[in-house]
Amino acid sequence: MGIFNNKPTRALVLILSALVFTGVLISHHYYKGINDAVDPRVKQARLLYEKYNDYAKTNRFDSIFHLMDTLEAVYSRYPHYRNSYETGVLYNNKAAAYITLALHSDSTTSQPERQDSIFSMAEKMVNKSIVIYTDWLKQFENKSREGIKDLIEPAFYTGLEQYPRESQETFINNRIEEIQEAQFETKRRLSVSYTNLGIIKRYRMQYEEAAKNYKTALDLWDQNMSAENNLNLLLGRPLKERSFLHKLFPPERDKE
Repeated sequence: MGIFNNKPTRALVLILSALVFTGVLISHHYYKGINDAVDPRVKQARLLYEKYNDYAKTNRFDSIFHLMDTLEAVYSRYPHYRNSYETGVLYNNKAAAYITLALHSDSTTSQPERQDSIFSMAEKMVNKSIVIYTDWLKQFENKSREGIKDLIEPAFYTGLEQYPRESQETFINNRIEEIQEAQFETKRRLSVSYTNLGIIKRYRMQYEEAAKNYKTALDLWDQNMSAENNLNLLLGRPLKERSFLHKLFPPERDKE
């Protein structure tokens, strides 16, 4: 635990985990605008999600956890969404919040038992996100548009019975587009989860496990600078700075 009691190191890990916390782990398509094609069963959840960044920026942890619990309750109502990539996002966001809380608060660092408890909650949440993302990718990663529709159609319409058939078709077509986008993004999300797991393992002084998780994160997404710099920090290597051009033109999702 001593490595985390060094203030510069703690600050760096905090910054790196905070970048994970407020960065790519949130699917950007949530915020492209709520329109009439969005599934009405989860539309309110999408609107509520817009509060997340504000809470994260101001470290309002109670509000974050309440928001995540509220959103999880919405998604768990419907078979199609119960183990969707959205729930993986929720669990990883919770994990990131717990990590940030454990490393941010002086009250936790002065009470090792409480800090251990918070990291245990983070580990539980991040492991759930990894399972969900991994299972989701096995189901959807290589599916065509037609294959996606065949896979989701049996359960998708539950709870939409009151809507005209034309509207139901609009909702499922929009959902297929979201899933197609998620096919390219979910490996990044999984990479972020492994980065968070690496931070937890490092806190527990399980350095080989931490390094393994950072490397897994980089295998999934080689532009994950948080994973790369956490690994560099662990191995005593120089930290990598994001170039000016990299800041202006972040890497696009692989469309292949």
